[in-house]
Amino acid sequence: MHKIQNMYKNESTAARALPLVDQAFIRLRQDVLSGTYGAGAKLKLDELQAAYGFSSSPLREALSRLAQEGLIRADERRGFRVTDISPEDLADITRMRVMLDVPALRESIANGDDAWEALVVGAFHRLEKVESRLSDGPVVLDDDWTQLHSAFHAALLAACPSERMRTWSASLFDQAERYRRYSARFRKTARRKSNEHRKIMDATLRRDTKTACALLEEHILSTQRNVMAVLGTAAERASRS
Repeated sequence: MHKIQNMYKNESTAARALPLVDQAFIRLRQDVLSGTYGAGAKLKLDELQAAYGFSSSPLREALSRLAQEGLIRADERRGFRVTDISPEDLADITRMRVMLDVPALRESIANGDDAWEALVVGAFHRLEKVESRLSDGPVVLDDDWTQLHSAFHAALLAACPSERMRTWSASLFDQAERYRRYSARFRKTARRKSNEHRKIMDATLRRDTKTACALLEEHILSTQRNVMAVLGTAAERASRS
């Protein structure tokens, strides 16, 4: 759990102390998740070198690691492209998140102690405070909110004894982040999530496993429904043009 607590320290200082490969990976990953490189965009090595100041070796390794996470794809010409956005890909991500996150929360509730409860409460408090200060625009497009949103979900699962489940869950959460940000750009009304998060937290702290797991599953599925509505609208517009 100390790993989650440490994420609130100065990350920029810590990042500079990392090996070049890790620095390149973190920066590229963030830009893919945030939409700096759109779906299907070709990631050319010479352009990445100019943009980030890294040599080809750490960039190639970073690209390979991103490909392993499913955020980018290696094409037939041995280059890399950002993974396309599609209903099928989102459905697969959502299915895997439900398969992993719900059992992980169940185990986290069964194993969590007082320190874990405090971690969950603290993560929610920080997330809610940031959300309350934001404007009426989509909260998911705010970088601080996004980081704290990820930290809250990680805190919920932090007491799950399976490190693999926690790691894979975090990876899938980030893959879903591209879709959350994509749909937010087309959303006409803001979607505040603090009420959903509070209900999940309250059920979790009550050790009401059935309710907490049902709320988390619905929380995950609601993201899929919202994004699918945007994708459907986009496809309809494309067919008319």
